[in-house]
Amino acid sequence: MTAAATNEAVLASTKAMIDGLKTVCANAGLANDSSEYKIITEAFLYKFLNDKFIYDLRQLDEFKDVENIEEAYAAMPEDERELALISLRADTARLRPEYLLSTLFNKQNEEGFAEAFDAALRGIADDNMDIFSVKTGEGQAIRLFNGVSAFILEQNRRDAFCRSLVNKLAEFSFEQVFAQKYDFFSAVFEYLISDYNKDSGTYGEYFTPHSIATIIARILVPEDAKNVTVYDPAAGTGTLVLAAAHRIGEERCTIYTQDRSQKANEFMRLNLILNNLVHSLPHVVSDDTLASPRHLENNDKAIKRFDYIVSNPPFKADFSDTRDALAGDAYKTRFWAGVPNITGKPEKMEIYLMFLQHIVASLADGGRAAVVVPTGFLTAKGKIPLAIRKRLVDEKMLRGVVSMPSNIFANTGTNVSIVFIDASEEREGALLMDASKLGEKRKVDGKNQRTFLNDDEIERIVGVFNAAEVQDDFSVQVPYGDIAAKGYSFSAGQYFEVKIDYVDLTPEEFNTELEARMTRLRELFAEGDRLQDEIERQLKQVRFDG
Repeated sequence: MTAAATNEAVLASTKAMIDGLKTVCANAGLANDSSEYKIITEAFLYKFLNDKFIYDLRQLDEFKDVENIEEAYAAMPEDERELALISLRADTARLRPEYLLSTLFNKQNEEGFAEAFDAALRGIADDNMDIFSVKTGEGQAIRLFNGVSAFILEQNRRDAFCRSLVNKLAEFSFEQVFAQKYDFFSAVFEYLISDYNKDSGTYGEYFTPHSIATIIARILVPEDAKNVTVYDPAAGTGTLVLAAAHRIGEERCTIYTQDRSQKANEFMRLNLILNNLVHSLPHVVSDDTLASPRHLENNDKAIKRFDYIVSNPPFKADFSDTRDALAGDAYKTRFWAGVPNITGKPEKMEIYLMFLQHIVASLADGGRAAVVVPTGFLTAKGKIPLAIRKRLVDEKMLRGVVSMPSNIFANTGTNVSIVFIDASEEREGALLMDASKLGEKRKVDGKNQRTFLNDDEIERIVGVFNAAEVQDDFSVQVPYGDIAAKGYSFSAGQYFEVKIDYVDLTPEEFNTELEARMTRLRELFAEGDRLQDEIERQLKQVRFDG
């Protein structure tokens, strides 16, 4: 079987396992319950860490020729076992013999099995606290696992519930695909969270399509990037930072994220673990980025500045509780263009304008950023959007803009564009692209219509943008002076050349064409007169009949 076929088979098995876990929850009455995603993600991640641990043990000399690694590991004297664990990769979870899936599987019929399963989850979290914890804004560690049986209210049903979970986990192994990275596990991750990431419109919980993430990474990141930082201030589940990290190389970058959504941060942690970015977990923070940025430098006196910033911030959200504070003197350096006023509908406040300013302030000298914005931002005449666009142009930081097709996102009909900011080199203009006509519209789940870009269209966008290539009605290279003259509009359509097709005619051909058109025009006038007479006749008839 080829590697591709193996991946497809394991992906199918992985999805079947996830579906099995959901069935267990449904049978326990937890389908669509707020606790369901916690159970699914904890069980799935436990399975992943267990299989990764066994896979990494298999690479050690002590276990090279061992047939049953779990039994051999459990039978080792404790001091030898500790010595073997030292040789494992730093990002591999350490599991005691009693926490292994094989051990729990063999104990599943014992009374109190739910307590044993929860104890294994909590024990793994405690033993690996330094590796797998993420943080609250105040620095408190957020545990990897907390146990799952307590979500079953009837205690006498907890053993059976945990037994069913373990049986689903034991049906296949991840070991064949640990050499795979982002492309495989991004598909797994997207499937895993697809039912639990629907709180669109709040911080970071937009699910960024894979096509958008790919386009951003391939335009933003040069091939020689290394030893760099990547940041997302409204990170959500991490699609954008993961795509950028995959482009750079997981070992050649460190990811920093912040998001006030606890659920989003749990998904972010899972995504980083799946994609060999465990070393970035200490930089995943759960807190309000605008009011309390937690990535700081200069003895915590200034916000940290990053080499690469990617973000798909929420477009509208209620931040009225912090609005006045953010408009105060303490935040003026960061929010230099201003703070939106509270409206009659606070949930409609244009919060993305705040994130845009925060991103510009967080960009390192020579840094690059890509931000998803509503397409209306490109021409908005309000004081704040105009001030942001003016700064990007006047300081020659605008590399370009790509306007995407409508309905490219699953959970919003808002048209979006990607603004590329680049302080790495001096330039005299920007590449503006209108890709809104690309893509194929399809119905998703039988109701919502989405637009999907194919591989050729993605290649076209990336290739044309990176080459700064001009294509009729698609892309145009515009000097900064011309952008300023157009009121700092970033809309590509305003700069496309209007072309008129001319046809050479002889005088005879011209007269013939003119006579033909005049004849047609007289026919249309005559037809109009006839219709007018008919209308008047009908009106007279109606009055007479009345």
